[in-house]
Amino acid sequence: MDEPTSALFHAMISRCLSQEVAPFYPQWENAGEIPRSLWKTLGAAGLLGVDVDEIYGGAGGDIAITQLAIEEISRQGFGGLASAYNIHANIVMPYIQRIGTDAQCKTWLPAMARGECLGAIAMSESHAGSDLAAMKTRATKTSQGWVLNGSKLFITNGQLADLVIVCAKTEPQAGAKGVSLFLVDTSLPGFSRGKPIRKIGQHASDTAELLFDQLLLPQDALLGEQGAGFNYLMQELPRERLGVGAQALGAVEGALALTLDYVAQRHAFGQRVADFQNTRFTLAEIKAQLDVARAYFDQCVNRYRHGSMSSTDAAILKLQLSELQCRAVDRCLQLFGGYGYTHEYPISRFYLDARVQTIYAGSSEIMKEVVARSLLGKVV
Repeated sequence: MDEPTSALFHAMISRCLSQEVAPFYPQWENAGEIPRSLWKTLGAAGLLGVDVDEIYGGAGGDIAITQLAIEEISRQGFGGLASAYNIHANIVMPYIQRIGTDAQCKTWLPAMARGECLGAIAMSESHAGSDLAAMKTRATKTSQGWVLNGSKLFITNGQLADLVIVCAKTEPQAGAKGVSLFLVDTSLPGFSRGKPIRKIGQHASDTAELLFDQLLLPQDALLGEQGAGFNYLMQELPRERLGVGAQALGAVEGALALTLDYVAQRHAFGQRVADFQNTRFTLAEIKAQLDVARAYFDQCVNRYRHGSMSSTDAAILKLQLSELQCRAVDRCLQLFGGYGYTHEYPISRFYLDARVQTIYAGSSEIMKEVVARSLLGKVV
């Protein structure tokens, strides 16, 4: 994507967020969810399904614009919205377009692009987080379709989702080769949600436990081929981790901007906090690490665009950028002193929202395993 186009979209996204999100975001944080009206507003602005084909209601644009939207949402300090947007527009919609049938795409994607249908993806279970092969949710084939039983935990958008991509075992004895994906309409009998999960950060992003009790799905609810679910997940994880990387870049840039403004105005011992060597060195280091991280991120976006981004690339990106976010935001907050520990100052939300970045979409420990295995094979 050329620089003038990028600047144009960035200005449009920033303006939309400033007008439609910033004045209301504290209320949404207190409520624990993002209102339906915002999704429709984002849809009307063309920010949902940016790189989805036009025949399915998208804009047919470049993937970099979707990542730019995630980054800008995060830069403005809306971490919960960034995660919710990442799931809906950067994960669920591309899954359906890449794997789904033409009928499935036409059924779901236009409504998702308009913000009338909110998407979620359900992989994790209470006893099986990153270990997808250990999941216990089952889908049994019958003459009427599929019968789904089980539960999923920590599902972003879970409380409000109209459509959930659910990972389930269709051949329990086949290990990873027995996993399939299903498009689950949450209005169907047998679907229910647990109480909203309270988190230490990203409060505006609703997170839920999802329950399936003898939920009858039609035959065409199967997404892709039976038994190919694990392969689909592995193919799509790089894009999910790009989204997490975009969140990290935006958050570090936003936190750095807040901190630069604060230390330039705050005085201690007769001088600006910005004039202390420790402050200057801290900020310089964060800026240097941010620019290096952005260079690798841009490289990964380009590789993804050309179909050459590997799972190892994605693991390195996710590991390094999420760890950088937690470390950099922590150091920024430190420069605010006691004020940084209060909700009055936005840096505190950056701090709370950052913590989960090293956990979801594959924890840092799992990312290290992925990279190590690429180096050492079965030795690890």
